[in-house]
Amino acid sequence: MKNPDVYLYGVIVATTSFLIGDFLVPDKYSELEARYRLPGGETGTCASVLSSLGVSSAIDGNHIGYETAPLIQKYYADKPVSLECLYFDDSYEGLEDYVIISGSDRTPMGMFEHFYAEGRRWNKPDEEMIRRCAAAAIDPFFPNDSQLAAEYCVRHGKPYVTIDCRHDSYIHRHAAVSVISGECFAHSYPWQSREEVIQLFMENGGLTIITNGSKPLIYGRNGVVKHFEAYKVKVASTLGAGDSFKAGAVYGLLKGMSDGQLVSFASACAAAAISEFPLPLNLPTLEKIERIRSKTKY
Repeated sequence: MKNPDVYLYGVIVATTSFLIGDFLVPDKYSELEARYRLPGGETGTCASVLSSLGVSSAIDGNHIGYETAPLIQKYYADKPVSLECLYFDDSYEGLEDYVIISGSDRTPMGMFEHFYAEGRRWNKPDEEMIRRCAAAAIDPFFPNDSQLAAEYCVRHGKPYVTIDCRHDSYIHRHAAVSVISGECFAHSYPWQSREEVIQLFMENGGLTIITNGSKPLIYGRNGVVKHFEAYKVKVASTLGAGDSFKAGAVYGLLKGMSDGQLVSFASACAAAAISEFPLPLNLPTLEKIERIRSKTKY
């Protein structure tokens, strides 16, 4: 791929998802309704969703091991997703996670603490690929290198979307769009309201969006805060909702949408994602997103 639309830097994993009826109860049997092993991770899912929206990307981030490589290579073989930035390590199993899902509830499991503790297993960002793209998305999970990716974007004038950064970080300060999930908000700002926290972000960056699951989100820029009602859909699985929201934000950034249009599109993209299971085999389409958006004015 000569010039991808978007450079995506972050986590790409193999995700095994288990769909069950009633959520797990100790010592009680639960019927397994479906099981899938498919590409996932914040960056992997974002690339998958963008491909369905007609956006090409180059993905980069953690090393891909021998257990995960065949799955990732096969899945993206017919999609406009370049794997040329990835490092394939034949001596490493690869990064995987496992998710138990029951409707709007889910529990993820993995060995991410072990991943970070065992030494560096991710790439430095590819400056040349950033130079060639139109925009980027940077996840903050590889601390110094995630910031380096942001620095390359600034150097080459490439706007980028990021997620779950602190308000005082370099990555947020220079982002075109920062998305803060409910999980990040609860973990990093437990004693403050969303209205208080978004003021901190707006003092230091561009458009900030604080999501809140199925509840109204807030977004703002230059001191002006607005609210947006989440789209209501029948939930099949919430796995990948945040990653799909990020993909929608990237799409909106590429298309030059206004803040309100971008929030509406990203929200509808997430709504389309959670209405199907498994997400990688039932990706949001522009038609479905626009059908959801038509129900609500922005």
